[in-house]
Amino acid sequence: MNMNTIKNPLSHFRLPMLAAVALGGLLLVGCAGNPPTAQFALTESAVNAAVSAEATEYSAVEMRSARDKWKQAEMAMQEKDYDKARVLAEQAEWDARVAERKARAAKTQNALKDASQGIEDLREEGMRSAE
Repeated sequence: MNMNTIKNPLSHFRLPMLAAVALGGLLLVGCAGNPPTAQFALTESAVNAAVSAEATEYSAVEMRSARDKWKQAEMAMQEKDYDKARVLAEQAEWDARVAERKARAAKTQNALKDASQGIEDLREEGMRSAE
């Protein structure tokens, strides 16, 4: 027969407190260990769009920077350094976006130059035929 009728007032809070501490620990581990897969998908999409826009030809410096950072991000991901991988993947994404925009601008300038030359050729041909 248990004669100990005095209960410890802290025993009522022990189980909920332990559960809260355990849950908090799991949340911290869960947040710290998330690989940046969504950012990697964005970066891969941006790099592919830049390649499609011929950024390797028209914006080689930015494209090389994007690829270098992308490789570093993949290495950080393999080492499970997810914060570093996320930052490098974001930088690679923006470098790829800059490369894509510069490539599109260069191609548009080339098209404008070709159109201007075509107009000039037509004008000269019209002047010759009028003579």
